[in-house]
Amino acid sequence: MLSRLLRQADIPREYRSNFLHLYLDIGWFGILSGSAVNFLTIYAARLGASALEIGLIGAASAVVNLLVAIPAGRWVAKRNTGLAVFWSSVFYRLGYALWIPLPWLFNAQGQVWALIVLTFLMAIPLTPLGVGFNALFAEAVPTEYRAHVAGGRNVVLSVAYILSSLVCGRILDTVAFPVGYQIVFAIGFIGAAMSSLHLYFVRPLKKDRPPRLSDLQPAASSPANPPRQVSSSLRLDILRGPFGAIVGVMFFFHLAHYIASPIYPLFNVNVLKLNDDNIGIGTALFYVTVLIGSALLKRSVKRLGHQRVTGWGMIGMASYPFFLALSSQVWHFYAVSLLGGFTWGLAGGAYANYLLENIPDHDRPAYLAWYNMALNAGILAASFLGPLIADSVGLSVALILFAVMRALAGVVILRRG
Repeated sequence: MLSRLLRQADIPREYRSNFLHLYLDIGWFGILSGSAVNFLTIYAARLGASALEIGLIGAASAVVNLLVAIPAGRWVAKRNTGLAVFWSSVFYRLGYALWIPLPWLFNAQGQVWALIVLTFLMAIPLTPLGVGFNALFAEAVPTEYRAHVAGGRNVVLSVAYILSSLVCGRILDTVAFPVGYQIVFAIGFIGAAMSSLHLYFVRPLKKDRPPRLSDLQPAASSPANPPRQVSSSLRLDILRGPFGAIVGVMFFFHLAHYIASPIYPLFNVNVLKLNDDNIGIGTALFYVTVLIGSALLKRSVKRLGHQRVTGWGMIGMASYPFFLALSSQVWHFYAVSLLGGFTWGLAGGAYANYLLENIPDHDRPAYLAWYNMALNAGILAASFLGPLIADSVGLSVALILFAVMRALAGVVILRRG
């Protein structure tokens, strides 16, 4: 399957370079995700971090994104999308190198707060990267190939994630703490650097590229009154249109998706008593079935459409926290990982294209900035609500409640998305 993707024999020649670099970008990103990102919260849990502190690692970047998403969208819109994405990724991913020396510089509690601060700072360039990449993807991949490329990227991501998580789990199980984590963070930084390199070679297709915002501005304009200027700057017209409902739906989607994230490391380490090798194997199994779901994505989208695949995929994703809450042995964790990966392969592969279907080609950065606001508002709310609910009702009951939220989010997408 991978060799067929990389050969691209049935792809028009003018698209092959972009598709290849998008596959290689996500492959190296998969190594980053399966190593440093995958084990970050586990590392924090082993340092003694609370659920709230683990939540703050995610919340720190969400706060920055909420503050600068709209300005970042305007900044991207006025520039070459490819270069804006590349340089944003470089400055963002340099932060991963700073994780490596933390055990030499701070005690356990100091490292937890250093990670929170670093993720906060890394979020500044992450915001234009998040806004710009979806716009770049739309500019670099023709509409008729987006499901194909999105599914292919999920396949490559899954393979890279599986291999890197297995290797890193073995490293952490055999190398003394915390040196093993420093090696894993170094692997992640290499993956981040190589991913950025391949982003540099992704080019918008000239014939399909919409004019940049700077190209649409008149040479001179009459002064507007302040309220109108503020409304225009914030692009509130987007929320008043049909896309406003989608922004609200996607906020709930991401809230339901991320609300359990601060709970998983504590449940896996403190309740299931999993070691790092177990977690690496579970992650690998999760992405084996992401691979299967991604392979079925194109056929599913052709039959149901991106919106319905996203909705039904999210309903299926409710199974992961629900059955994890009922687990008591490592093989339960493995089984849950297999089930959860398949449903995420469908929902995760479809929702970005569901968004792009509802965004005008000439105004992508502004629309994606509002989506980015919804994404990060969901992450921020989830980072605080998840630990608060878990502290009130316990980890297992909280996971079951979060499963219900995911199912409701899927229903909302099907009915109102």
